[in-house]
Amino acid sequence: MKNNCILIVTSRFYPQISSALEEEAINLIKKQGYNFELVDVPGAFEVPSVISYASKTSKYIGYVALGCVIRGETSHYDYVCSESARALMQLSLDGLSIGYGILTCETKEQALVRSSADGLNKGKAATLACLRMIELKKKYINDHN
Repeated sequence: MKNNCILIVTSRFYPQISSALEEEAINLIKKQGYNFELVDVPGAFEVPSVISYASKTSKYIGYVALGCVIRGETSHYDYVCSESARALMQLSLDGLSIGYGILTCETKEQALVRSSADGLNKGKAATLACLRMIELKKKYINDHN
């Protein structure tokens, strides 16, 4: 395989949560024999932009989007959640292998459960999704060119 590097883009707005997501993603990527690079961004809204920038190179075979958005007292939560998800879906439809690991939670407690190494860690789940999409892209696109 000539390219086996996965880019992990992590929102650092909630550092304890995003670090736990990232750790599980890195562990799985290493276990599967891939290389990885990390990029930090301030919040979930910026994650799709970095993936879009990076996709202009041929350096990465897949992308893992990580972060957390917790509902507050304003509608900001709704905009950040829907627009970051929409942008990542568009990048996926454009042909990128993306694992979606941006938590959208009502409370910090929910986010801690979903980022726990011994719980529902969505960093691992997003990485599994990315790896599967890489396989499917090879099957349906790369093998037919």
